[in-house]
Amino acid sequence: MGEMPVVPDPAALPWWSALLLPVLLGFVTWLALVGDAAFAGERAALAVPGREVARLLVGQRRRTVAGDVVLGRIGAGVLPVAALLAAAVLPLGERPVADLSVGVVWFNAMEVLAWAAVWMVGWGSNSALGLVGGYRFVAQGLAYELPHMFAIITAALGAESLRLTTIVDAQRDLWFVVIMPVAFVVYLMSAAAMAFWGPFDAPVDRDVAGGAAAELSGVDRLVFAGGRWLLLVTAAAMAVPLFLGGGAGPLLPAWVWVAVKTAAVLALLLWLRHRFPTVRMDRYVEFAWVVLIPLTIAQALAVALVVLGGA
Repeated sequence: MGEMPVVPDPAALPWWSALLLPVLLGFVTWLALVGDAAFAGERAALAVPGREVARLLVGQRRRTVAGDVVLGRIGAGVLPVAALLAAAVLPLGERPVADLSVGVVWFNAMEVLAWAAVWMVGWGSNSALGLVGGYRFVAQGLAYELPHMFAIITAALGAESLRLTTIVDAQRDLWFVVIMPVAFVVYLMSAAAMAFWGPFDAPVDRDVAGGAAAELSGVDRLVFAGGRWLLLVTAAAMAVPLFLGGGAGPLLPAWVWVAVKTAAVLALLLWLRHRFPTVRMDRYVEFAWVVLIPLTIAQALAVALVVLGGA
């Protein structure tokens, strides 16, 4: 057996950085909204986020007959909270807010909360369309979650650690995207599916009048939509430490490289939304189980053999 990888001492940011994390994540989400408006061809893209937030803040909350208001609002509130908690292990430069030894598991556990959140919103509305949207997301989760888990575990396997900072350190010589291209592509697809974004927006698609969000309006819709955007930004940012070398790069500080790489991944996901139609859920489930899962398992096995060979 070769030497075990050196596990660095906990190197988290100061405690007060946890207070700044929501502000930072909100700012990046705001920029992503502007970028999405620009991709959509809006003339005043900079003003679109502010206008939409103001419209929802003054809008009246919709009530449905016999709806479970508490369940629906808890579900909508879980989305932004889960995104913020998932972002706590993201290295913002060289260090995260929380340098957990099980950072990859923590991230995955927080994003799985989105399953329950979207379903609770759909069920709580006591609406057929909302319920269909909620169950669509559960079906979508069954399709994307396993490939997603294999993709992020492959990165952890390559670094022989579940700690995000150790995974970044393991890419000093070669980014994982080079040796794990399948895992990287699958991760991006599952990130979009996790945020029911782009081709994977069937849970809130127009063919079911907005699905899980069909009966949301006013502040409730703002919280739900904000949580969805925060999930998308967090998932895009997580691709950087997992596959793109974290803050590694010439000349510029690490946090700048993290920002640049996150912006590039986000731009790709925003572009996908405007270039590809919504994928039918049954076809995506079949594709995931027949193609994506075997591919990610094969990728993980190949990485495992390389790791064992170098041990």
